[in-house]
Amino acid sequence: MSNLSTVSKQKLSIKDLVVTGIFSALFFVMTMIGGIFFAPNPVLTFLLPPAVALLTGPVYLLLIAKVPKHGPILILGILMGLLMFVTGMYWLWSVAYIVLAIVAELISGAGKFNNMKLNIIGFMIFSLNPIGSYMMLWINQNKYIDYLVGKGTEQSYMNTMVETAKDWMLPAMIIGTLLLAFISALLGKRLLKKQFEKAGIVA
Repeated sequence: MSNLSTVSKQKLSIKDLVVTGIFSALFFVMTMIGGIFFAPNPVLTFLLPPAVALLTGPVYLLLIAKVPKHGPILILGILMGLLMFVTGMYWLWSVAYIVLAIVAELISGAGKFNNMKLNIIGFMIFSLNPIGSYMMLWINQNKYIDYLVGKGTEQSYMNTMVETAKDWMLPAMIIGTLLLAFISALLGKRLLKKQFEKAGIVA
Protein backbone atom coordinates (compact mmCIF):
# COMPACT_ATOMS: atom_id res chain seq x y z
CA MET A 1 0.00 0.00 0.00
CA SER A 2 2.87 2.35 0.85
CA ASN A 3 4.40 1.65 -2.57
CA LEU A 4 1.17 2.69 -4.28
CA SER A 5 1.11 5.86 -2.20
CA THR A 6 4.70 6.66 -3.19
CA VAL A 7 3.96 6.13 -6.87
CA SER A 8 0.87 8.34 -6.71
CA LYS A 9 2.89 11.11 -5.07
CA GLN A 10 5.45 10.92 -7.86
CA LYS A 11 2.86 11.21 -10.61
CA LEU A 12 1.90 14.65 -11.88
CA SER A 13 -1.62 15.67 -10.87
CA ILE A 14 -3.88 18.05 -12.76
CA LYS A 15 -2.89 20.73 -10.25
CA ASP A 16 0.80 20.02 -10.91
CA LEU A 17 0.27 20.40 -14.65
CA VAL A 18 -1.61 23.67 -14.17
CA VAL A 19 1.16 25.04 -11.94
CA THR A 20 3.76 23.90 -14.47
CA GLY A 21 1.84 25.65 -17.24
CA ILE A 22 1.62 28.88 -15.27
CA PHE A 23 5.32 28.91 -14.43
CA SER A 24 6.23 28.00 -18.00
CA ALA A 25 4.27 31.06 -19.13
CA LEU A 26 6.10 33.19 -16.56
CA PHE A 27 9.41 31.76 -17.73
CA PHE A 28 8.54 32.64 -21.31
CA VAL A 29 7.62 36.21 -20.31
CA MET A 30 10.91 36.67 -18.44
CA THR A 31 12.77 35.22 -21.43
CA MET A 32 11.07 37.72 -23.74
CA ILE A 33 11.90 40.59 -21.37
CA GLY A 34 15.51 39.46 -21.24
CA GLY A 35 15.68 39.21 -25.00
CA ILE A 36 13.73 42.27 -26.10
CA PHE A 37 16.60 44.65 -25.31
CA PHE A 38 19.25 42.61 -27.11
CA ALA A 39 17.77 40.28 -29.76
CA PRO A 40 16.63 43.08 -32.15
CA ASN A 41 20.20 44.42 -32.34
CA PRO A 42 22.72 42.23 -34.23
CA VAL A 43 25.57 43.69 -32.19
CA LEU A 44 23.95 43.26 -28.77
CA THR A 45 22.24 39.94 -29.48
CA PHE A 46 25.21 38.06 -27.98
CA LEU A 47 24.17 39.40 -24.56
CA LEU A 48 20.81 37.63 -24.74
CA PRO A 49 21.82 34.29 -23.11
CA PRO A 50 23.28 35.82 -19.92
CA ALA A 51 20.45 38.38 -19.72
CA VAL A 52 17.80 35.67 -19.88
CA ALA A 53 19.69 33.57 -17.33
CA LEU A 54 19.73 36.53 -14.94
CA LEU A 55 15.95 36.95 -15.06
CA THR A 56 14.66 33.38 -15.07
CA GLY A 57 16.32 31.87 -11.98
CA PRO A 58 13.59 32.64 -9.42
CA VAL A 59 10.82 31.34 -11.70
CA TYR A 60 12.71 28.12 -12.43
CA LEU A 61 13.55 27.41 -8.78
CA LEU A 62 10.05 28.24 -7.58
CA LEU A 63 8.61 25.80 -10.12
CA ILE A 64 10.72 23.05 -8.57
CA ALA A 65 9.60 24.11 -5.09
CA LYS A 66 5.94 24.02 -6.12
CA VAL A 67 6.18 20.73 -8.03
CA PRO A 68 9.18 18.75 -6.70
CA LYS A 69 8.76 15.84 -9.09
CA HIS A 70 10.09 14.49 -12.36
CA GLY A 71 8.28 16.11 -15.27
CA PRO A 72 7.87 19.88 -14.79
CA ILE A 73 11.38 20.83 -15.94
CA LEU A 74 11.07 18.61 -19.00
CA ILE A 75 7.63 20.07 -19.77
CA LEU A 76 9.12 23.57 -19.42
CA GLY A 77 11.90 22.63 -21.82
CA ILE A 78 9.49 21.16 -24.37
CA LEU A 79 7.13 24.14 -24.24
CA MET A 80 9.97 26.65 -24.53
CA GLY A 81 11.52 24.63 -27.34
CA LEU A 82 8.24 24.66 -29.24
CA LEU A 83 7.86 28.40 -28.73
CA MET A 84 11.38 29.05 -30.00
CA PHE A 85 10.73 26.91 -33.07
CA VAL A 86 7.39 28.58 -33.82
CA THR A 87 8.90 32.06 -33.48
CA GLY A 88 11.54 31.25 -36.10
CA MET A 89 14.60 30.64 -33.95
CA TYR A 90 17.30 28.24 -35.15
CA TRP A 91 16.09 24.66 -34.60
CA LEU A 92 19.04 23.65 -32.42
CA TRP A 93 17.82 26.10 -29.78
CA SER A 94 14.67 23.98 -29.43
CA VAL A 95 16.71 20.79 -29.27
CA ALA A 96 18.98 22.33 -26.62
CA TYR A 97 15.98 23.32 -24.51
CA ILE A 98 14.75 19.73 -24.41
CA VAL A 99 18.12 18.02 -23.99
CA LEU A 100 19.27 20.39 -21.24
CA ALA A 101 15.88 20.08 -19.53
CA ILE A 102 16.46 16.33 -19.30
CA VAL A 103 19.96 16.89 -17.89
CA ALA A 104 18.71 19.51 -15.41
CA GLU A 105 15.88 17.25 -14.26
CA LEU A 106 18.27 14.35 -13.70
CA ILE A 107 20.56 16.61 -11.65
CA SER A 108 17.73 17.91 -9.45
CA GLY A 109 16.20 14.45 -9.27
CA ALA A 110 19.44 13.12 -7.80
CA GLY A 111 18.66 15.28 -4.78
CA LYS A 112 14.94 14.43 -4.87
CA PHE A 113 14.33 18.05 -5.94
CA ASN A 114 14.88 19.37 -2.41
CA ASN A 115 18.62 20.00 -2.61
CA MET A 116 19.13 23.66 -3.44
CA LYS A 117 22.72 23.22 -4.62
CA LEU A 118 21.71 20.59 -7.16
CA ASN A 119 18.70 22.65 -8.24
CA ILE A 120 20.97 25.63 -8.86
CA ILE A 121 23.44 23.52 -10.85
CA GLY A 122 20.53 22.17 -12.88
CA PHE A 123 19.34 25.70 -13.61
CA MET A 124 22.82 26.80 -14.68
CA ILE A 125 23.01 23.91 -17.15
CA PHE A 126 19.47 24.58 -18.40
CA SER A 127 20.32 28.26 -18.94
CA LEU A 128 22.83 27.35 -21.63
CA ASN A 129 19.99 26.50 -24.05
CA PRO A 130 20.44 29.61 -26.29
CA ILE A 131 24.02 28.52 -26.97
CA GLY A 132 22.53 25.69 -29.02
CA SER A 133 21.62 28.34 -31.57
CA TYR A 134 24.46 30.85 -31.26
CA MET A 135 27.24 28.26 -31.47
CA MET A 136 26.27 27.52 -35.06
CA LEU A 137 27.59 30.95 -36.02
CA TRP A 138 31.06 29.50 -35.39
CA ILE A 139 30.42 25.85 -36.29
CA ASN A 140 28.50 26.18 -39.57
CA GLN A 141 28.00 29.85 -40.36
CA ASN A 142 26.53 29.49 -43.85
CA LYS A 143 23.93 26.94 -42.76
CA TYR A 144 23.01 29.11 -39.78
CA ILE A 145 22.57 32.22 -41.91
CA ASP A 146 20.60 30.44 -44.64
CA TYR A 147 18.21 28.94 -42.11
CA LEU A 148 17.46 32.18 -40.27
CA VAL A 149 17.16 34.24 -43.44
CA GLY A 150 14.76 31.61 -44.72
CA LYS A 151 12.73 32.08 -41.53
CA GLY A 152 12.45 35.82 -42.09
CA THR A 153 15.57 37.32 -40.54
CA GLU A 154 16.97 40.16 -42.66
CA GLN A 155 20.23 39.47 -44.48
CA SER A 156 21.63 42.80 -43.26
CA TYR A 157 21.01 41.70 -39.66
CA MET A 158 22.93 38.47 -40.21
CA ASN A 159 25.76 40.29 -42.00
CA THR A 160 26.24 42.63 -39.04
CA MET A 161 26.03 39.71 -36.63
CA VAL A 162 28.79 37.88 -38.51
CA GLU A 163 30.98 41.00 -38.59
CA THR A 164 30.52 41.46 -34.85
CA ALA A 165 31.22 37.85 -33.86
CA LYS A 166 34.75 37.20 -32.61
CA ASP A 167 36.34 33.90 -31.61
CA TRP A 168 36.39 34.82 -27.92
CA MET A 169 32.67 35.56 -27.82
CA LEU A 170 31.37 31.98 -27.69
CA PRO A 171 33.33 30.97 -24.57
CA ALA A 172 32.55 34.39 -23.08
CA MET A 173 28.83 33.81 -23.67
CA ILE A 174 29.00 30.40 -22.00
CA ILE A 175 30.93 31.68 -18.98
CA GLY A 176 28.76 34.80 -18.70
CA THR A 177 25.57 32.76 -18.89
CA LEU A 178 26.72 30.33 -16.20
CA LEU A 179 27.83 33.19 -13.95
CA LEU A 180 24.61 35.19 -14.26
CA ALA A 181 22.52 32.04 -13.90
CA PHE A 182 24.32 31.40 -10.61
CA ILE A 183 23.72 34.98 -9.45
CA SER A 184 20.06 34.76 -10.50
CA ALA A 185 19.64 31.53 -8.56
CA LEU A 186 21.22 33.03 -5.44
CA LEU A 187 18.92 36.07 -5.68
CA GLY A 188 15.95 33.77 -6.15
CA LYS A 189 17.03 31.71 -3.16
CA ARG A 190 17.16 34.81 -0.96
CA LEU A 191 13.94 36.41 -2.25
CA LEU A 192 11.94 33.18 -2.01
CA LYS A 193 13.53 31.79 1.15
CA LYS A 194 10.21 31.19 2.92
CA GLN A 195 8.77 29.40 -0.09
CA PHE A 196 11.76 27.06 -0.26
CA GLU A 197 11.68 26.36 3.47
CA LYS A 198 7.99 25.54 3.23
CA ALA A 199 8.73 23.12 0.39
CA GLY A 200 11.47 21.47 2.45
CA ILE A 201 14.29 22.49 0.14
CA VAL A 202 17.65 22.54 1.90
CA ALA A 203 20.75 24.55 1.02
